[in-house]
Amino acid sequence: MRSVGLLILAMAIVAGLTNAGSRAADDQPAPQSEVNVPAPPPASTVTVTPKDAAPPPSVTIIGASDVHGVLGRDVRSAADEDMGHIVDVLVDRDGHVRAAVIDFGGFLGVGSRKIVVDWNALRFGKIANKKDSITLELTKAQVAAAPEYKEETPIVVLGASGSLQPLQAVQ
Repeated sequence: MRSVGLLILAMAIVAGLTNAGSRAADDQPAPQSEVNVPAPPPASTVTVTPKDAAPPPSVTIIGASDVHGVLGRDVRSAADEDMGHIVDVLVDRDGHVRAAVIDFGGFLGVGSRKIVVDWNALRFGKIANKKDSITLELTKAQVAAAPEYKEETPIVVLGASGSLQPLQAVQ
């Protein structure tokens, strides 16, 4: 009796393999085992209605000669002294531009240090191309005396006379 059961089991396995081989040849999936496996959920048929869709973005067109980037721009004093170049722009929590970080002093990056100046102390008169510089309303001596900017420490911002407004500390 036991050998008959093994023979039936062997025949079922051979039949299953033969059946699986013919299905694979036909690009059909192999049969699942006898265990009841829940079918995958049908593909989502939710349609996007206009109220769910994001509104179209606003578009502003600015002439190429009306705006210019400032990162990397040379900064000069009103007396045409080299003050360094802008390496970063600092914004407050509301996204308003507050200050510029200037890489000041040194020669070919050696001995330079970063200082922070109030955005209102910068003048952007003629910056039509990358060679034009930005003017800083501070003297070279004032900038040289400024403390160095270091991230994650309180920032000392140099400003033109009377134009700097401190940020309120958040408790």
